[in-house]
Amino acid sequence: MNITEDKRGRDLQLMLMNCSPGILDEDVYEIKIDVNENCSLQLHTQSYQRLFSMKNGAKQLLEVYLRNGASFTYLPHPSVPHQNSIFTNRSRIYLENNCKLIWGEVLTCGRKLNGEVFKFLKYHSITEIFLQKKLIVKENLLVQPLFINPNLMGQMEGYTHQASFIYYDVSTDMKLLSDELFNFITAQKEISFGVSIPTPNILIVRILGYKAEQLFDSLKNIVSLISSPKSVLHAT
Repeated sequence: MNITEDKRGRDLQLMLMNCSPGILDEDVYEIKIDVNENCSLQLHTQSYQRLFSMKNGAKQLLEVYLRNGASFTYLPHPSVPHQNSIFTNRSRIYLENNCKLIWGEVLTCGRKLNGEVFKFLKYHSITEIFLQKKLIVKENLLVQPLFINPNLMGQMEGYTHQASFIYYDVSTDMKLLSDELFNFITAQKEISFGVSIPTPNILIVRILGYKAEQLFDSLKNIVSLISSPKSVLHAT
Protein backbone atom coordinates (compact mmCIF):
# COMPACT_ATOMS: atom_id res chain seq x y z
CA MET A 1 0.00 0.00 0.00
CA ASN A 2 1.24 3.46 -0.91
CA ILE A 3 1.27 5.55 2.31
CA THR A 4 3.25 8.49 0.90
CA GLU A 5 1.84 11.69 2.43
CA ASP A 6 3.99 14.25 0.64
CA LYS A 7 3.43 13.47 -3.03
CA ARG A 8 6.06 16.06 -3.93
CA GLY A 9 8.68 14.42 -1.74
CA ARG A 10 11.58 12.40 -3.06
CA ASP A 11 10.75 9.18 -1.22
CA LEU A 12 8.11 6.65 -2.12
CA GLN A 13 6.70 5.13 1.10
CA LEU A 14 5.11 1.71 0.91
CA MET A 15 3.67 -0.54 3.62
CA LEU A 16 3.76 -4.33 3.46
CA MET A 17 0.20 -5.60 3.92
CA ASN A 18 -0.48 -9.06 5.33
CA CYS A 19 -3.85 -10.50 6.37
CA SER A 20 -2.16 -13.14 8.56
CA PRO A 21 -1.94 -12.46 12.33
CA GLY A 22 1.72 -13.45 12.18
CA ILE A 23 4.11 -16.07 10.85
CA LEU A 24 2.82 -19.63 11.24
CA ASP A 25 4.44 -23.05 11.17
CA GLU A 26 5.84 -24.01 7.72
CA ASP A 27 5.24 -20.53 6.28
CA VAL A 28 7.76 -19.55 3.61
CA TYR A 29 7.97 -15.88 2.63
CA GLU A 30 9.94 -14.81 -0.45
CA ILE A 31 10.19 -11.05 -0.99
CA LYS A 32 12.11 -9.32 -3.77
CA ILE A 33 12.58 -5.54 -3.92
CA ASP A 34 14.17 -3.72 -6.86
CA VAL A 35 14.82 0.01 -6.52
CA ASN A 36 15.60 1.61 -9.86
CA GLU A 37 18.36 4.13 -10.60
CA ASN A 38 18.14 7.36 -8.57
CA CYS A 39 14.89 6.23 -6.93
CA SER A 40 14.18 6.26 -3.19
CA LEU A 41 11.99 3.84 -1.26
CA GLN A 42 11.00 3.62 2.40
CA LEU A 43 9.39 0.29 3.26
CA HIS A 44 7.21 0.01 6.38
CA THR A 45 5.54 -2.84 8.25
CA GLN A 46 2.04 -2.87 9.76
CA SER A 47 2.81 -4.05 13.29
CA TYR A 48 5.00 -6.25 15.44
CA GLN A 49 5.94 -9.48 13.69
CA ARG A 50 4.60 -12.37 15.76
CA LEU A 51 6.21 -15.78 15.33
CA PHE A 52 3.72 -18.36 16.54
CA SER A 53 4.43 -21.73 18.17
CA MET A 54 5.81 -24.20 15.64
CA LYS A 55 6.89 -27.80 15.10
CA ASN A 56 8.88 -27.54 11.86
CA GLY A 57 9.66 -23.84 11.63
CA ALA A 58 9.13 -20.99 9.18
CA LYS A 59 11.43 -19.13 6.79
CA GLN A 60 11.75 -15.79 5.07
CA LEU A 61 14.04 -14.82 2.20
CA LEU A 62 14.33 -11.14 1.35
CA GLU A 63 16.35 -9.90 -1.64
CA VAL A 64 16.95 -6.20 -2.26
CA TYR A 65 18.56 -4.72 -5.37
CA LEU A 66 19.62 -1.07 -5.35
CA ARG A 67 20.59 0.30 -8.74
CA ASN A 68 22.97 3.23 -9.24
CA GLY A 69 22.08 6.17 -7.00
CA ALA A 70 19.16 4.36 -5.34
CA SER A 71 18.13 4.77 -1.70
CA PHE A 72 16.33 2.24 0.50
CA THR A 73 15.16 2.43 4.12
CA TYR A 74 13.74 -0.54 6.01
CA LEU A 75 13.06 -0.52 9.76
CA PRO A 76 10.53 -3.30 10.40
CA HIS A 77 8.63 -3.51 13.67
CA PRO A 78 10.20 -5.73 16.35
CA SER A 79 9.96 -9.51 16.05
CA VAL A 80 8.13 -11.30 18.88
CA PRO A 81 8.92 -15.04 18.93
CA HIS A 82 6.27 -17.00 20.84
CA GLN A 83 7.01 -20.11 22.88
CA ASN A 84 8.41 -22.97 20.74
CA SER A 85 8.73 -20.83 17.62
CA ILE A 86 11.43 -21.62 15.04
CA PHE A 87 12.30 -18.96 12.49
CA THR A 88 15.06 -18.38 9.93
CA ASN A 89 15.35 -15.09 8.09
CA ARG A 90 17.89 -14.51 5.32
CA SER A 91 18.33 -11.07 3.77
CA ARG A 92 20.59 -10.34 0.81
CA ILE A 93 21.13 -6.74 -0.29
CA TYR A 94 22.91 -5.94 -3.56
CA LEU A 95 24.27 -2.40 -4.00
CA GLU A 96 25.50 -0.65 -7.10
CA ASN A 97 27.32 2.71 -7.13
CA ASN A 98 26.34 5.72 -4.97
CA CYS A 99 23.57 3.92 -3.11
CA LYS A 100 22.19 4.72 0.32
CA LEU A 101 20.99 1.98 2.64
CA ILE A 102 19.30 2.23 6.05
CA TRP A 103 18.56 -1.14 7.60
CA GLY A 104 17.38 -2.13 11.07
CA GLU A 105 16.19 -5.06 13.13
CA VAL A 106 14.76 -5.43 16.65
CA LEU A 107 14.42 -8.80 18.38
CA THR A 108 12.47 -9.25 21.61
CA CYS A 109 12.68 -12.09 24.13
CA GLY A 110 9.07 -13.05 23.37
CA ARG A 111 5.78 -12.22 25.06
CA LYS A 112 7.35 -10.89 28.24
CA LEU A 113 4.08 -10.07 30.01
CA ASN A 114 2.91 -13.66 29.39
CA GLY A 115 6.00 -15.07 31.05
CA GLU A 116 7.49 -16.18 27.74
CA VAL A 117 11.02 -14.86 28.22
CA PHE A 118 13.34 -16.70 25.82
CA LYS A 119 10.90 -19.59 25.48
CA PHE A 120 11.31 -19.79 21.70
CA LEU A 121 13.39 -22.60 20.21
CA LYS A 122 15.36 -20.79 17.53
CA TYR A 123 15.69 -17.39 15.91
CA HIS A 124 18.25 -17.11 13.13
CA SER A 125 18.71 -13.94 11.09
CA ILE A 126 21.43 -13.63 8.44
CA THR A 127 21.99 -10.32 6.66
CA GLU A 128 24.46 -10.04 3.77
CA ILE A 129 25.28 -6.82 1.95
CA PHE A 130 27.09 -6.88 -1.38
CA LEU A 131 28.71 -3.95 -3.18
CA GLN A 132 29.28 -4.65 -6.87
CA LYS A 133 28.77 -8.36 -6.08
CA LYS A 134 31.45 -8.29 -3.37
CA LEU A 135 30.40 -9.14 0.20
CA ILE A 136 31.07 -6.16 2.49
CA VAL A 137 28.86 -6.92 5.55
CA LYS A 138 27.60 -10.18 7.01
CA GLU A 139 25.49 -10.29 10.16
CA ASN A 140 24.73 -13.68 11.68
CA LEU A 141 22.32 -13.49 14.63
CA LEU A 142 21.50 -16.88 16.15
CA VAL A 143 19.58 -17.24 19.42
CA GLN A 144 18.81 -20.74 20.71
CA PRO A 145 17.95 -20.39 24.41
CA LEU A 146 17.90 -24.16 25.06
CA PHE A 147 21.51 -24.49 23.86
CA ILE A 148 23.06 -21.21 25.02
CA ASN A 149 21.66 -19.22 27.94
CA PRO A 150 21.07 -15.65 26.65
CA ASN A 151 21.96 -14.27 30.09
CA LEU A 152 25.52 -15.59 30.03
CA MET A 153 28.62 -13.43 29.71
CA GLY A 154 29.20 -12.61 26.07
CA GLN A 155 25.53 -13.10 25.27
CA MET A 156 22.80 -10.62 26.30
CA GLU A 157 23.93 -10.55 29.93
CA GLY A 158 20.55 -9.89 31.50
CA TYR A 159 19.06 -7.72 28.76
CA THR A 160 15.95 -9.00 27.00
CA HIS A 161 15.80 -7.02 23.75
CA GLN A 162 18.34 -6.15 21.10
CA ALA A 163 18.47 -3.89 18.07
CA SER A 164 20.88 -3.59 15.18
CA PHE A 165 21.25 -0.78 12.68
CA ILE A 166 23.28 -0.65 9.46
CA TYR A 167 23.88 2.51 7.44
CA TYR A 168 25.72 2.68 4.13
CA ASP A 169 26.33 5.95 2.31
CA VAL A 170 29.36 7.28 0.44
CA SER A 171 28.41 10.93 1.10
CA THR A 172 28.21 10.82 4.91
CA ASP A 173 31.03 11.56 7.35
CA MET A 174 30.68 8.37 9.40
CA LYS A 175 33.11 9.50 12.09
CA LEU A 176 31.08 12.63 12.75
CA LEU A 177 27.87 10.63 12.66
CA SER A 178 29.34 8.14 15.13
CA ASP A 179 30.09 10.95 17.58
CA GLU A 180 26.56 12.37 17.18
CA LEU A 181 24.97 8.98 17.74
CA PHE A 182 27.13 8.29 20.78
CA ASN A 183 25.93 11.51 22.41
CA PHE A 184 22.32 10.81 21.48
CA ILE A 185 22.17 7.20 22.68
CA THR A 186 24.14 7.89 25.86
CA ALA A 187 21.26 10.05 27.08
CA GLN A 188 18.92 7.05 27.15
CA LYS A 189 18.39 4.95 30.24
CA GLU A 190 18.66 1.20 30.88
CA ILE A 191 20.44 0.30 27.67
CA SER A 192 23.90 -0.76 26.55
CA PHE A 193 25.18 0.04 23.08
CA GLY A 194 28.10 0.17 20.69
CA VAL A 195 28.83 2.10 17.50
CA SER A 196 31.37 0.87 14.97
CA ILE A 197 32.66 1.87 11.53
CA PRO A 198 33.97 -1.31 9.85
CA THR A 199 34.66 0.57 6.59
CA PRO A 200 34.66 4.32 5.77
CA ASN A 201 31.17 4.12 4.21
CA ILE A 202 29.45 1.81 6.71
CA LEU A 203 28.24 2.44 10.25
CA ILE A 204 26.77 -0.22 12.55
CA VAL A 205 24.95 0.30 15.84
CA ARG A 206 24.07 -2.34 18.44
CA ILE A 207 21.68 -1.67 21.32
CA LEU A 208 20.61 -3.90 24.21
CA GLY A 209 17.67 -3.02 26.40
CA TYR A 210 14.45 -4.15 28.08
CA LYS A 211 11.71 -2.53 25.98
CA ALA A 212 10.89 -3.11 22.32
CA GLU A 213 9.30 0.29 21.82
CA GLN A 214 12.34 2.08 23.24
CA LEU A 215 14.71 0.32 20.87
CA PHE A 216 12.40 0.74 17.88
CA ASP A 217 12.03 4.45 18.61
CA SER A 218 15.81 4.71 18.96
CA LEU A 219 16.31 3.38 15.45
CA LYS A 220 13.70 5.76 14.05
CA ASN A 221 15.34 8.68 15.86
CA ILE A 222 18.69 7.70 14.40
CA VAL A 223 17.14 7.85 10.92
CA SER A 224 15.64 11.26 11.71
CA LEU A 225 19.07 12.50 12.78
CA ILE A 226 20.64 11.24 9.56
CA SER A 227 17.87 12.66 7.37
CA SER A 228 17.55 16.06 9.05
CA PRO A 229 17.91 18.98 6.59
CA LYS A 230 20.00 20.74 9.27
CA SER A 231 22.42 17.84 9.52
CA VAL A 232 26.10 18.66 9.07
CA LEU A 233 27.03 15.02 8.61
CA HIS A 234 27.23 15.02 4.85
CA ALA A 235 30.59 15.56 3.26
CA THR A 236 31.02 18.40 0.79
